[in-house]
Amino acid sequence: MNTKDNKEILNFEPNPILSVSKKYTPASFPAHWHNALEFTAVFKDGCKYIVNGVSYQLDAGDVLLVWPRQLHEIINVPHSGSLFIQFRSSILENNLDLISITRFLNEFHHISAKEHPELAKYVFNKILEIRKLNSGNDYFAETKSKRLIYDILLKVGEFVMSERQEEFADGGFNSSTWRYINAACNFITENSTDSISQADVAKQVGLSSYYFSKLFKQYMQMSFPAYLARIRVRNAITLLLDDSLTITECAFQAGFQSTTAFNKVFHEITGYAPREYRKMHSAL
Repeated sequence: MNTKDNKEILNFEPNPILSVSKKYTPASFPAHWHNALEFTAVFKDGCKYIVNGVSYQLDAGDVLLVWPRQLHEIINVPHSGSLFIQFRSSILENNLDLISITRFLNEFHHISAKEHPELAKYVFNKILEIRKLNSGNDYFAETKSKRLIYDILLKVGEFVMSERQEEFADGGFNSSTWRYINAACNFITENSTDSISQADVAKQVGLSSYYFSKLFKQYMQMSFPAYLARIRVRNAITLLLDDSLTITECAFQAGFQSTTAFNKVFHEITGYAPREYRKMHSAL
């Protein structure tokens, strides 16, 4: 599918970080994607969704997790069968330890009430709390919503990482290698606007460049240059919202060394040219 044809632009007003479905989820909705995270609480059996080409049959008490830029579709939902919250990806992306486990979070979509009742109930109830909070006139709805979202992300993150422990052991990962990756991701994020190399990061975490490259790719399922490019595109997305900056200024402030590289990488990751992206979001 053409990415552009399926991009959904979300408006988070009046809460600048969160959107809550005022009514229930529609019975069906075509394939689309957006930069936000979308978490759905299911009230009735027989809800069917597709996320990244995988079909999910959800029943009452289940939760569906859709991560940023993942193509998803509502195939069938009974009347009043589910509701969702959507929130800006910056909540996830501004947290360094969550960024370092993004690979694993992105692969986790369905929390089954039958298979994982404690986790499903916890996340389900938090979603309902967020909905109730944002339906009233609480002066601190945004701050309280953020706290509840982080509660969800922390609980899900801990579950995902505990479930992958056997895989980590088989792949040669342990607490020591995890600390290297976590430290590397943090350093890359904090210094992404500077001219940093793989050798710089390897030296920072205390590994040889060769071993760091191998370990990072194994763990993150992408190379250091690809990861750095994604972080810089994320920086650029924030900068593009400031109309006082030119596209060139956004490129260099995000950490790119040329506008040619910036335009190419930005389009590869988002499906849009920077100017097109700015135009869409400035219209909101």
